[in-house]
Amino acid sequence: MRPIPSRRAARTAAALAASGALLAVAGCGAADMTQQASPYANAGDGKSVTLSLQSWVGAQANVAVAQYLLEHELGYRVDTVQIDEVPAWDALSQGRVDAILEDWGHPEEEKRYVEDKKTITAAGDVGVTGHIGWFVPTYFAEKHPDVTHWKNLDKYADQLRTPESGGKGQLMDGSPSYVTNDKALVKNLDLDYQVVFAGSEAAQITQIKQFAKEEKPFLSYWYQPQWLFEKVPMTEVELPPYEEGCDADPDKVACAYPETPLQKYLNTDFAENGGEAAEFLKNFEWTTEDQNQVSLWIADRKMDPQEAAEKWVEANESTWKAWLP
Repeated sequence: MRPIPSRRAARTAAALAASGALLAVAGCGAADMTQQASPYANAGDGKSVTLSLQSWVGAQANVAVAQYLLEHELGYRVDTVQIDEVPAWDALSQGRVDAILEDWGHPEEEKRYVEDKKTITAAGDVGVTGHIGWFVPTYFAEKHPDVTHWKNLDKYADQLRTPESGGKGQLMDGSPSYVTNDKALVKNLDLDYQVVFAGSEAAQITQIKQFAKEEKPFLSYWYQPQWLFEKVPMTEVELPPYEEGCDADPDKVACAYPETPLQKYLNTDFAENGGEAAEFLKNFEWTTEDQNQVSLWIADRKMDPQEAAEKWVEANESTWKAWLP
């Protein structure tokens, strides 16, 4: 969600420390890739793969299942490395990681690395469509149906005020390092709200669950797919409709976020010479329901990512068999 803020991922690796549950998601071999390379990168044995591990749990579910099948069905050694979304493109271009399995759209990086330098190769859809928006809890929307239109938000600003929002209504975002349209939207739609950062996806989830437990109203930047909807039903607030180009100038955005088919990308050398592993990752494609199920096991039920992956693999053989070379 940036120049297209709408298409770019609004989540980063900065927040895993905020939640033990999500720390577990990082899995074996996870490390900060901003300054270092994977120990398996360029190993030269043809049977090792390095996957970029983003901080949000949906992307981690992709990696967990891909890692499990690469190791148990194809005999590869898999390393996962935690890295912020934009530096991940640099690492992928340089061959420090082999694949990104969930990208929400980075037009500048696509132009630089896919179209111009050709060091990164598009590897197709994940099979999941992402959407970002503003949400209120359904229990609040049922009592106040008109809150689901942006023009009526100021009517409820007093009820959505918090100690952190400076006398205005609170619009809760995740990490300050996320790139979103929200501050511009609040300004350009002339809303009596203040964007307040929870600090991370994990911290935002904790806050949403606490609000829901107490049945308090809240307004939050959030996204689909996301397993939390299973636990806390939320209703989207209608923003001015998205039209192509309405988010081209980040300072002038006054429209909703678009729907974004999530994409996979491979290092070009790996895409061409990565053998069965590259072919498998190109074939990897599942549904929103599949991803949400694995995400729920990892983040809510506190399952080890590889245990969650094994559970999904055992129940969905007809799906993943089609991914094998």
